[in-house]
Amino acid sequence: MGNMQRALISLTDKTGIEDFAGELQSLGIEILSTGGTAKKMRENNIAVKDVAEFTGFPEMLDGRVKTLHPKVHAGILFLRNNVSHEEQMAGHGLQQIDLVAVNLYAFDKATSDPACTVANAIENIDIGGPTMLRAAAKNFQYVTVIVDPGDYPQVIAEVKEHGNTTLETRFRLAVKVFQLTSSYDTAIAAWLAKVDTASNAHFKGGA
Repeated sequence: MGNMQRALISLTDKTGIEDFAGELQSLGIEILSTGGTAKKMRENNIAVKDVAEFTGFPEMLDGRVKTLHPKVHAGILFLRNNVSHEEQMAGHGLQQIDLVAVNLYAFDKATSDPACTVANAIENIDIGGPTMLRAAAKNFQYVTVIVDPGDYPQVIAEVKEHGNTTLETRFRLAVKVFQLTSSYDTAIAAWLAKVDTASNAHFKGGA
């Protein structure tokens, strides 16, 4: 497996991002990012390419659509040892994404407020984040996926030593992703199941 070339980082929990992204940059790894994460890294003199520049498609619908793009998901999902995949990537001018570091919108935090409305809860349901995480975890043979800042040091240490992470580490991190997305969806389903649709303004044309 080749050296890590490109990382996509989009975080709500920015703990340790300066050091982590700085190490990636020093290793010659291109960093893609969005919104506040990109701003945070630029403030720390870390070179970042906006996902919108990478895809050639702007963020839209109040940020609901920014990473949901074939250039992102092809980059994450393509099989590096598959000749057909390699030809398709080259034919469409697509580039691989070797590391995905993503946190999810804080649904539990938003809905822990007794005043949380259905509209606010729905806006705190992350779509792009789980999609990228699941894609990266599915392709753990080639892609490193991180949801916990506590895993940054091991990832950096392995990339420094081997040019990439080990398969064992990628598998361990993929398992963490599916544990997270499972609990995330469970929390959403549990909260929405308690909504009284007969009395809630959201179901009466309100917001």
